Amino acid sequence: MAETTRPMRRQDIRRENEKAILLAAEKVFAEAGFGGATMQLIADLAGLPKANLHYYFATKEELYRSVVQNIFEIWLQAANCFDAARGPVDGISAYIDAKMEISRRHPDGSKVWASEVMHGAPVLQDYMESTLREWTDGRVEIIGRWIEEGKMDPVDPRHLLYMLWATTQHYADFGHQIETLNGGKSLSDRQWREAKENIKRVILTGIGAQPA
Repeated sequence: MAETTRPMRRQDIRRENEKAILLAAEKVFAEAGFGGATMQLIADLAGLPKANLHYYFATKEELYRSVVQNIFEIWLQAANCFDAARGPVDGISAYIDAKMEISRRHPDGSKVWASEVMHGAPVLQDYMESTLREWTDGRVEIIGRWIEEGKMDPVDPRHLLYMLWATTQHYADFGHQIETLNGGKSLSDRQWREAKENIKRVILTGIGAQPA
């Protein structure tokens, strides 16, 4: 007897459609910017009628905010390793690994965030002044505690975070440049592993937290 396929539930369909829309919007916003992107372009790339797009996201600004908040939420999850880590070697190593994987798998989302910030955050300034500031203050407190415990050199925690963001997100925001310098090819699995290890070695050694 042939197996019957269980029809998708409404919530499953909604989840799949929202995922397709966000992925398409990431790409369109990354390539065209907020001003150049249109809901029609995003709908076409997502393979959905424009009317369906407006059903999930009423305006382009609402969709744009969802795209940027989505990549930020993914970054927040990557930072959970800070809270449970015993010290900078474990915490920063895990954070670098996670952020590099996000740059590899969500390059367009990172580019959208970078473009928003470089243009003065016209849409998301409120988000930066609340969620981003709160998150950053929490990580500064953890790094400060590691310094007090003698687990790393007394460096400015905020500048350390800026360095971590700049280094890991470079592989997404300047991916074309990296591919060009790599003979026109995407980095291989081996090259991604080497990149992670080099970043960890340089940063951990630089802050006096020698990797094991």
